Amino acid sequence: MSDYTTPSLTSSIALVTAREVTMRLRSKAFLISTGLLLLAVLASILIGSLVSANGSTPKVAAVGGAIQTVQADRGLTYVATDSQAEAEKMLKAGDIDAIILDSGVTPANPTGLTVVGNDSVPNDVVGVLSQTPHVELLDPNAPNPLLTYFVALGFGLVFFMSGITFGSTIAQSVVEEKQTRVVELLLSSIPVRALMAGKVLGNSILAIGQILAIAILAVVALTITGQRVTVSALGPSIIWFVVFFVFGFIMLAALFAAAASLVSRSEDVGSVTSPVTLLVMIPYLLVITMGSNPTVLTIMSYVPFSAPVGMPMRIFLGQAQWWEPLLSLVILLASTAVVLWIGERIYAGSLLKMGGRVKIREALSR
Repeated sequence: MSDYTTPSLTSSIALVTAREVTMRLRSKAFLISTGLLLLAVLASILIGSLVSANGSTPKVAAVGGAIQTVQADRGLTYVATDSQAEAEKMLKAGDIDAIILDSGVTPANPTGLTVVGNDSVPNDVVGVLSQTPHVELLDPNAPNPLLTYFVALGFGLVFFMSGITFGSTIAQSVVEEKQTRVVELLLSSIPVRALMAGKVLGNSILAIGQILAIAILAVVALTITGQRVTVSALGPSIIWFVVFFVFGFIMLAALFAAAASLVSRSEDVGSVTSPVTLLVMIPYLLVITMGSNPTVLTIMSYVPFSAPVGMPMRIFLGQAQWWEPLLSLVILLASTAVVLWIGERIYAGSLLKMGGRVKIREALSR
């Protein structure tokens, strides 16, 4: 009489999860790609710090009596203007870095100068002057455009790279097990639900671990390079990005696994997973091309597939109310639950069907 007992669903999921994590950690390709990604993040922060520290000569518009002061300072390139209104038009158009006005000497402003910036303090201009002048901003609440672009690029690229890399890994694993009929041996010992759940959970753990490593490295590098203001501004959005990424990736992983189960050959993986790949690519393209558009970001923040990118960007820009991330997260959680349910049905209904491509309707009608 055999002493073998069928493992429970929880034990089966744990076994598959451990197998997926162990296999990936033993893969040199995975370790090398992770290392290169971390190096790319570190290099981008260091290069950005060096560029900001070694910028070109600031260009300013001098108005009235400030013209003589600017002429005597060789650290500035200047344009003389007749009025402050004309200078403000140049500043808003991006033709100059700041405006310098002769505001008169006062106890609060011993230099007698006022530096006017557009949406951020023109530190390069202020630093050139021998004494710190009074500083005003035309739009004090606007975020730095360059920083906004890099933040959007960072969120979009990390989500895109992780989604594609780990999603493709799941898809290839499903098809390889089906093509070699290893899946038949696996399903003789564990439930089909446990096999899919273990694959999704194992790769999700690796993807989330990679995201956390990137976030920690970015914060440490920004702090070491003296960009603590940037860290404080990015902190909340990074935390929300990690939270949204967890559930967003689980949803995408389930879709990759379900789509791959429809075919029996590795050559066909690309065709069945291309719609899922498109869902990962669209948020990346939108956030880097229209990341400054409030309407587009608002829509992205409530669509489940783009919420992991759109909502953190709105939090960083200060556009989201306190309740909006919570509402968006609830929508994402509900969507993930529905996708997991549908994905599990497709996976279970097509995994043991060999030969040609299984139709989704056929898989769901098992």
